[in-house]
Amino acid sequence: MKRAIVAAATLAPVALAELKDWLGITTSSEDASLTALLRGALETCEAFTGTMPLTADCEEVLCVCADWQAIQARPVIAITGVAGIDHAGARTTLAPSAYAIEFRADGSGWVRVLDPGLAERVAVAFTAGLAPAWGALPDGLRHGIVRLAAHHYRQREAGEAGSVPPAAVAALWRPWRGLRLL
Repeated sequence: MKRAIVAAATLAPVALAELKDWLGITTSSEDASLTALLRGALETCEAFTGTMPLTADCEEVLCVCADWQAIQARPVIAITGVAGIDHAGARTTLAPSAYAIEFRADGSGWVRVLDPGLAERVAVAFTAGLAPAWGALPDGLRHGIVRLAAHHYRQREAGEAGSVPPAAVAALWRPWRGLRLL
């Protein structure tokens, strides 16, 4: 199912400062668009590596099933609650005894619904992310995010599609790329 970010990661001012330094920008007139480019680069980093770079509070809706189901975001730090969703869309918080949770070495979080009550789906609330703040990100990921945002800034009027991420950015992120068997 689809993940929703309930409370997005805070993008520290130092991230914008690093991007502006990389681009040689000294004014604040483009701060909003540069911040948007950084957020887009964070999303691309997650899509490429399979890892959420910065910690965020999220929710994922899963079907009711007695089997173990994996949360798609990684690494999962905590599963903070599970709510049942009935056919009308009303939510009811499930008691901890109504579900089981498991964390695995690959950073995945798993949920198993033991007693759904009248629920047809469950909303799993969790916290996921590799680093709690920009400064705690590994250098390769952080530098790749800055370089990708700078690349998009420079290409904004060129209209060139090119590969995303560019080879230089992919090389920085490749050690963090997780492989999954489908």
